[in-house]
Amino acid sequence: MTITTPPPTGRREWIRDSDCDLDAFRASVDRSTNLADYPFAHSVEQNVLLYRSDTLIPHLDDAQSRRAVQTELGRALTDGPGIVVFQNAFSGLAVLDRAAEQFDVLIAQQHAAGGVVGDHFGKAGANDRIWNAAQKLALGAPDVFAEYYANDILALICQSWLGPLYQVTSQVNVVNPGGAAQVPHRDYHLGIVPRHELTEYPAHLHRMSAALTLQGAVAHCDMPVESGPTLYLPYSQLFEAGYLAFSRPEFVEFFRDSHVQLPLRKGDAVFFNPALYHGAGHNRSDAIRRMANLLQISSPFGRAMEVLDREAMANAVYPALLALQSAGASERTLRNAVVATAECYPFPTNLDHDQPVHSLAPATQVDTVWEALRENADPAVLAERLSTQTTRRQP
Repeated sequence: MTITTPPPTGRREWIRDSDCDLDAFRASVDRSTNLADYPFAHSVEQNVLLYRSDTLIPHLDDAQSRRAVQTELGRALTDGPGIVVFQNAFSGLAVLDRAAEQFDVLIAQQHAAGGVVGDHFGKAGANDRIWNAAQKLALGAPDVFAEYYANDILALICQSWLGPLYQVTSQVNVVNPGGAAQVPHRDYHLGIVPRHELTEYPAHLHRMSAALTLQGAVAHCDMPVESGPTLYLPYSQLFEAGYLAFSRPEFVEFFRDSHVQLPLRKGDAVFFNPALYHGAGHNRSDAIRRMANLLQISSPFGRAMEVLDREAMANAVYPALLALQSAGASERTLRNAVVATAECYPFPTNLDHDQPVHSLAPATQVDTVWEALRENADPAVLAERLSTQTTRRQP
């Protein structure tokens, strides 16, 4: 049999070890961010775009101007520096304090239980990590969860990168004084694949991986540089071989010499393309417990890293949503909280029992919770509907 090679397409089809060229990487990140290219941004610092939330919010009510902001943010994460900071994303800090109180309780419980809590890209046990913090906050303090995730700045960037529906997960990370820096890395999905397997994935999956997840962090305290806020390398998401290259010694050394590090204030939020090279910094302070709520938001078309009991979350948070609705909360902020709580995708399901009768897909949990909220239905009514829906989905 004669094997013929098709003509080249101009686009790499497989990532090879030989593609991990440091000079090519250096050239890909050797760029400057021009503020004029991003009219909604307030300033550029160390090549990173900074947005003032108070001046951004007035642009979000009108559908056309909101889409313009979303377009700019998507471009910033794709072809721009790959990272944006929202100053004062939480203008009212009380909800952050209430959430931090819940996180401190959970950390104290972990200490009392003993054992070592694992960490990604860092030494296990050196710092404090709360896995599945979203569900734990929803069940432990549902009113706090509802107010926290109703935040329209958080929803804005999620929608800009992932569309109208997405899956929120979070892990609280507290880097204690003396806590060492993480190794520079890329994130989920291909960022956690063993290096020797990465060349088995075609190049289009390397390109696609970053589009399935949005990475972010909300600062729960002031984070001066000495406390070790996250290190970033703007524009590094553009290097196509980056998942294969990031752990190589020469790339680690280049990151160490070339990264930027931005101080954050309590209430700031930073979001970045998961293919951006980054890593938590070394906390050199004497007394700052650097607490951040690390947000990993997934496309409904991918698999989230954590398993959440979203039925339990929806039932727990629903009374708080009713209270917000009675207090006059806008439809948009209520919708933000619902999407962050309930399962937004109808599949996989049991199509024998959960049939798409009047549409191409059966209803989602988001649909069910939103319908109950629109009806001002009793929590017991929602609980029954969700239970029935879950039963239909079972094999």
